[in-house]
Amino acid sequence: MSSNGHHHQQHAPPHGAHTHPHGPGRAARSRRRLMMVMLLTALYMFAEALGGWWTGSLALLADAGHMLADVAALALALTAVWFGARPATPSKTFGYYRLEILAAFVNGVTLVVVSLIIIYEAYERWLAPPAVRSGPMIAVAAGGLLVNIVGAWLLHGDHAEDLNVRGAWLHVLGDALGSVGAMIAGVLMWAYGWYAADPLCSALIAALIIWSSWKLIREATNVLLEGTPAHINLAAVEDAILETSGVEDVHDLHVWTITSGREALSAHVIHARHTSQPDLLKELRAKLHDRFGVDHLTIQMETEDFEDEQLHFCHSGTACFRSVRE
Repeated sequence: MSSNGHHHQQHAPPHGAHTHPHGPGRAARSRRRLMMVMLLTALYMFAEALGGWWTGSLALLADAGHMLADVAALALALTAVWFGARPATPSKTFGYYRLEILAAFVNGVTLVVVSLIIIYEAYERWLAPPAVRSGPMIAVAAGGLLVNIVGAWLLHGDHAEDLNVRGAWLHVLGDALGSVGAMIAGVLMWAYGWYAADPLCSALIAALIIWSSWKLIREATNVLLEGTPAHINLAAVEDAILETSGVEDVHDLHVWTITSGREALSAHVIHARHTSQPDLLKELRAKLHDRFGVDHLTIQMETEDFEDEQLHFCHSGTACFRSVRE
């Protein structure tokens, strides 16, 4: 390898220590569970809409509307998982992983929009609360809560490492909160005849949904803008590279997220002349994976008399860190 060579690592890390989160097994499992949750949600959506119309409950109607958004979001998530499992092509060298992030972003925005609509309707009902059949409302809301608990349980296994599944999981949790709110409102109306509880609980649940969606939108936006992953300290990455024997300097250091659980890194490393490039690349690869979970590397090796000054730039949206030691 020349001093200006590239090392591009896309395969499993050394020692078999890391299983890629986007393998075919996980993709198939995600598709199967998302499909089951979507069918459950769609079936109970109709039941809750009919129950809301019959009882006159805004909380039930709002939860049915939220379920409708969930069905669309789950369909979008399924489409993203299917595209994400497709192999890379010459025109899509990273494959279709970013569709998962786009789906997560759309899910988060949809949650906020639906919640704002619920808050507006709750305000109008607060001014003139209508009578509600509280007994049937409680029964319908309890059934919705059971469906949401099953859906959340099915999606829980993958939500921590997949933004796309997390978006669907948050939708289901939002529905569960809506069902709990509807049950509480039903009990208050049944026990005290306080019909303002229906719009009040609806507004509170909508506010909670907006709060929970903000983190999802922020994380998805950071990925789309190729920002530095929140769990990676760029200065610590630079220090880890510089402390490696044979490395004299590092510049044009970029770290970004391709999709959930898959971070990428590129850097220009200036090394001593006597250093073996293959050995140094192997050591850097193992260190960056073990310490920071980065398994997709592009490292350009340089010596002091061949430093590519023309490439010292930060392209839009990507975290770039030029060493202050230069």
